[in-house]
Amino acid sequence: MLLRSYWLSVWFNIYNSLSHPSGSGVLSKLFDALSRSRTGIADAFKSISNKTVTSQSLEDLEEQLLSTDMGYDTVDGILDVVRTHSRFEFMEKVREHLISLLPDQTILKPFHDATVLMVVGVNGTGKTTSAAKIAHIYKELGHSVTLVAADTYRAAAVEQLKIWSNRVGCRLVCNEETAEPTAVLFDGLDSAKANGSDVVVVDTAGRLHTRSNLMAELDKMYRVIENRFPEFNVCSLITLDASLGQNSLNQVKEFHNHGALDGVILTKLDGTARGGIVFPLYKQLGIPVKFLGVGEDLTDLELFDPESYVDGLLGVGEDLE
Repeated sequence: MLLRSYWLSVWFNIYNSLSHPSGSGVLSKLFDALSRSRTGIADAFKSISNKTVTSQSLEDLEEQLLSTDMGYDTVDGILDVVRTHSRFEFMEKVREHLISLLPDQTILKPFHDATVLMVVGVNGTGKTTSAAKIAHIYKELGHSVTLVAADTYRAAAVEQLKIWSNRVGCRLVCNEETAEPTAVLFDGLDSAKANGSDVVVVDTAGRLHTRSNLMAELDKMYRVIENRFPEFNVCSLITLDASLGQNSLNQVKEFHNHGALDGVILTKLDGTARGGIVFPLYKQLGIPVKFLGVGEDLTDLELFDPESYVDGLLGVGEDLE
């Protein structure tokens, strides 16, 4: 088991290097994705780094920081750092402070046992695309992967997954003759078990967290896994549209109540100035961001790295690009 874990870790490092030949490529994509969030923040910090900090400059900085939806507590912490350090060192201290607020997460831990990855969330957050990208990551790690098309409400979802599964090179289980997602899930897990797949990625239907009947349906899917396929561990990931900022916190709370969430896939980061949502997600809910969507390609799903994220948010190293 330890030997398998070691080689899976090696394969993941190889996957990262093949997908992104230069380290700067990953950083560049993340910098690009955070450009809207960074614009005001970087300018505000630059404006106070060359002169004495005043109450007005702090107010301007506070306004820019809050616009990223990183939350009042996080912003207050940053302002305290700025107040208590000289203009020659506060930028590095702010960077260290922000990194300290986030969990360490730079290495993808491979699964030791058969695992079902449930990809959940509301409509239009990129679940189907994210499910395919996750399937690709685990296939590159050496896992045998099965994709399950359990979104029986959106007509294009199955066709979309058929295209993605061909690109990934993994098995796809779907059943276009039923509108019952639990039945599709059962078929998918049964098929995966028979074929020896050790990672099953389930694309679920988009559902509003306020629709009790749809959330009850999700509960039923979790019960099927627990009662009929106990040999599979469950890992739940919710896709969040970054442009919703802190408005998405209630979504996460409700989904977490119906199936303990292991992490967040933050999508559409490049289209919003609210990239600071990562902080309240972890501070208020204890749920870490696991992946960042930084583009449309199959490999454009990055492991969340606190240092790269904070550097992209603050503009650290921007002049070196």
